[in-house]
Formats: sequence, structure tokens, C-alpha cells
Amino acid sequence: MEITNDLIDHIAHLSRLQFEGDKKDAIRNDLGRIINFMEKLQEVDTENVEPLIFMTDEINRLREDVPVVTINQKEALKNAPRKDSDYIRIPKVLNKK
Repeated sequence: MEITNDLIDHIAHLSRLQFEGDKKDAIRNDLGRIINFMEKLQEVDTENVEPLIFMTDEINRLREDVPVVTINQKEALKNAPRKDSDYIRIPKVLNKK
């Protein structure tokens, strides 16, 4: 597959990127290496290979979900830079329009 400037410009447009000069040449080389690798993978014989469904035969060992108190409200407020009785105060992040 030939990688032209038009192809690179089209891919850059789709990904909302811009490539100029040396960067465009670097992208052309990288794309060429990726395509060559994919073509090499096409040569691998997968005739008698079963599709991989799971990456491992391991079964998830989940712990029991037991609620525990790790920190109380007083401890949580102790290191807050700004607090107001029972709450941590933060700067306003929304502006009314």
C-alpha cells in the first residue's frame, strides 16, 4: 500500500491533527512500518487455531463485600484546607450565565 501525502492529510483531518515537514515524513515512515507488520501477520497460518475467547483460565477470586468504616467525618475534615462545620469547602466551579 502506498502512503501518499493525500492519505496522511486525510487521516490527519479525521483525527483532527496537523503534520508539517519532518513530522509528516515521520508519520509516513511509522504508517509504512505498521502496514508492513500487518501484512506480515497476514502470512501466519491460522487454519487450525481456535479463536481466543478468554486470555486466561483463571477464575476471579472475589473478596466478600463487607462494609467497614475507614475514616470518620472528623478525620476527613482535619486536613481539609477549607471546611464549614460538616463539609469540605471548594472553590466554585460553575458560573451562572
